[in-house]
Amino acid sequence: MTHANQPSPQDLWEMDQRTALHPWTNFGSFRETGSLVITRGEGCYLWDAEGKRYFDAVGGLWCTNIGLGRREMAQAIADQAERLAFCNTFVDMTNDTSAQLSARIAALAPGDLNRVHFTTGGSTAVDSAARMVMYYQHCMGRPDKTQLVARDHSYHGSTYLSQSIGKRPGDRVEEFRYLEQGIHHLSVPNPYRRPAGMSEAAFCDHLVAEFEALIDRVGAGKIGGFFAEPIQASGGIIIPPEGYLKRMWEVCQRHDILFVADEVVTAFGRLGHWFASLDEFGVQPDIICTAKGLTSGYIPLGAMIFSDRIYEAMAADGNRWFTSGYTYSGHPVACAAGLKNIEIMEREDLLGNAIRVGSYFEDRLQTLRDLPLVGNVRAKKLMLCVENVADKATKELLPDEVGESKRISDACESMGLLVRPIGHLNVMSPPLTITTQDVDFVVEVLEKAIRQVADDLVREGVKVG
Repeated sequence: MTHANQPSPQDLWEMDQRTALHPWTNFGSFRETGSLVITRGEGCYLWDAEGKRYFDAVGGLWCTNIGLGRREMAQAIADQAERLAFCNTFVDMTNDTSAQLSARIAALAPGDLNRVHFTTGGSTAVDSAARMVMYYQHCMGRPDKTQLVARDHSYHGSTYLSQSIGKRPGDRVEEFRYLEQGIHHLSVPNPYRRPAGMSEAAFCDHLVAEFEALIDRVGAGKIGGFFAEPIQASGGIIIPPEGYLKRMWEVCQRHDILFVADEVVTAFGRLGHWFASLDEFGVQPDIICTAKGLTSGYIPLGAMIFSDRIYEAMAADGNRWFTSGYTYSGHPVACAAGLKNIEIMEREDLLGNAIRVGSYFEDRLQTLRDLPLVGNVRAKKLMLCVENVADKATKELLPDEVGESKRISDACESMGLLVRPIGHLNVMSPPLTITTQDVDFVVEVLEKAIRQVADDLVREGVKVG
């Protein structure tokens, strides 16, 4: 019920359309349809301004890991805001929750990643990592090792530097400029799109050889760091070939190239581990970037976690300054949320739930393989994706203007389910509290939506093979 002193659903819609510039706004569709206005969340569910309920299989934006509406999270945030709402962490000052959370993260991180630099989110964590790569290499007497390597279809954030490191189709618009010099991109390690007739093992060999050839061409003395999401998230849930990440890490080790694992999405339980690099892929990174699940989206917070070896090299000359950071680095309220978030995840065994229910979700999603439009289903625990194609045999995509993935997500939305359309994909990353019954609902609705959209396209004369 709308109270007299509160804006109506229509008022909210108009306010937003009239005044807001959303991330990744498409001006045409925004002008035409505006936004879905959400006013409440609890667990895995969202309610819009009209009171309609949706199951949020998107998990916010890969981030609502413990679910929404947690009273104890709200209380921890409120208590901290009342006790100490802000204290900067520049130079030689800190606060108690920042100190506790950095120690907690260091205890969870793999190997000797015992140092934590807090940021405001994932983009700034990656931005800070790129700067640390250059700083460390200079401290090691290698000042020319400033160039960076990433992959096609990668997403590493939206600051000028982090978006330049990433290279996801659709992100590089002509109206913006990007840093090109000193950043190299390798092929996307997507087994579904590997060259025809090439085995997955041969594809892996090809990708590793491509990296080695780049190093030979540019010079190992000029490349400082390699940035890799263990699973490329917004780039399409790209699960690399068996052994790929470890072999790329071994190449980095041979050439003194820092391996930077972008675990903004994969950390804090999405794959059933605190961090996926070592536990899932056998890789010990030099730096891990994280955010999202660190606070389950309750408060913005990111972190760059790095090795004792890097810290000791930077600190060896006591006269150096690490001149990078943010006003809200180690924000006490955000860190209090991070501590409570980790406590909840441990107490409720949400990592175990992600493994158990994620495995069930993987299996259930495979039942969609034979549907019209579905070219590929790929999933690893609670990172899942359906890729839509025009022709299953050739893997040819439908023209972009068909917009089949958005049409599928719209159909799901009408049935009370939120999935995320990205290009020709429908992507899911639900809260770690999801149940097997929830999975059945998601798959059943998604199947209905795919069938409905395929039928509509055929009636419209679009060739679906």
